[in-house]
Amino acid sequence: MARTAVALSRVKIAAGVVLVAALLTPTTGAAVSAAPQAPAVGGGAVEAGANAVVRWNQTAAAAALATNLAPTLNPLHESRMYAMMHIAVHDALNAISARSRPYAFQGRAPHASPDAAVAAAARTTLVAALTDLTPPFTDTAGAVAGVEAAYSAALAAVPDSSAKLDGIALGKKSAYTILAQRADDGASTAPLIVADFVEGTGPGEYRFTPGTPFAFAPTWGDVKPFALTSAAQFPVEPPYPLGLKRYAADFAEVKRLGGDGVTTPSARTADETVMARFWVESSPLLWNRLARQLATDRHLDLWQSARLFGLLDIALTDGYIATFDLKYKLLFWRPVTAIQLAATDGNPNTTADPTWTPLVPTPPIPDHDSGHSVEGGAATAVLRGFFKTDRMNFSLCSFTLLPGSTCTDASPVIRHFTSFSQAADENARSRVMVGFHFSHATTEGTAHGLKIGRLTVGNYLQPRG
Repeated sequence: MARTAVALSRVKIAAGVVLVAALLTPTTGAAVSAAPQAPAVGGGAVEAGANAVVRWNQTAAAAALATNLAPTLNPLHESRMYAMMHIAVHDALNAISARSRPYAFQGRAPHASPDAAVAAAARTTLVAALTDLTPPFTDTAGAVAGVEAAYSAALAAVPDSSAKLDGIALGKKSAYTILAQRADDGASTAPLIVADFVEGTGPGEYRFTPGTPFAFAPTWGDVKPFALTSAAQFPVEPPYPLGLKRYAADFAEVKRLGGDGVTTPSARTADETVMARFWVESSPLLWNRLARQLATDRHLDLWQSARLFGLLDIALTDGYIATFDLKYKLLFWRPVTAIQLAATDGNPNTTADPTWTPLVPTPPIPDHDSGHSVEGGAATAVLRGFFKTDRMNFSLCSFTLLPGSTCTDASPVIRHFTSFSQAADENARSRVMVGFHFSHATTEGTAHGLKIGRLTVGNYLQPRG
């Protein structure tokens, strides 16, 4: 009993650490807004002319921020929430007009109101996903209230008619179908804060990262995927053995570039430092924001938008399941541990620095492969497959830059891209610059994600001929 009490106490302390971190920027301690405040280009606000699917994606993003899933802490439940919502929306719309193959719900309601169906499908799945969140992300009253307000506003804009009633009923049926399919997928039973996780003790083995005396979501790899046949469907090259020159080269690179610039010198340029902080943001939050921008700028209709978001969020969710499965099988140490303990690694080409500190505190998850890089690869493959091109001009802001520069500020820093792959490459590179990952973990992660995205866009929600 005493040991159980101690363990519970440690979990509570760890959960408190997480929630405090959610409200702070990575290094300054300045508060981050809980919801978007009319940001500029590429920000969180829905642009004029956005359709109902895009608006509901923004509502989901606001809910993720309100519950502290975003902008950094729990992209696992965040991605799953988006995926279920957009599958429900997609399948409801396709029951009205069958333009692509459904994922879960198969029905026919040709006279139902599309906007009412979208609203009911989105609201039903969002509320269910929010009320199913696990500790420490269970303060969802504000987020649920925001969803209900959006639902009331959406329905008020639809004229009263039998089509409206049919749309509401259709949206709920579609939502209930995907919710039933995912009820036992393992997400609601996967513990997030595991303080009694057994750390490694030998060279190369994962240890708790500084400031986070727990492992985050070590069983998330057991969650049922949406598109993959199994979490381990695609092989990934393992970390380099500690004695190799390639390991020493990656070690030297992250040691030289990934430091905080205060305790630890860094050779990063000013732009590389901005880039490192920029991509700390939750991948689902950022890539969905880009999808909103593209859907609106390219005037996608409801059905096209539903398919775009459905594919994107299926791939992002499966990306996290696959990378967490791999991470906790390989259990490779993070650069912060490797650099501080380099005297034990047996490689004559590495040198320890016991006080080495990364630019941003390292997440409490093993190194290989890089989950952020997996997400970037998955998103890129979906966007490339959907738009039939890699070349695309777009601009983005971030929620994780320093105060005064974020999406919610008057003059946010904007980064410009000319292709999806350019963004994915920068996203992966940022994980070395921020001190989180070895380069090998990022290149393998991007390749892993590309495979997941290609499988998703090539096999699900296919357009009907």
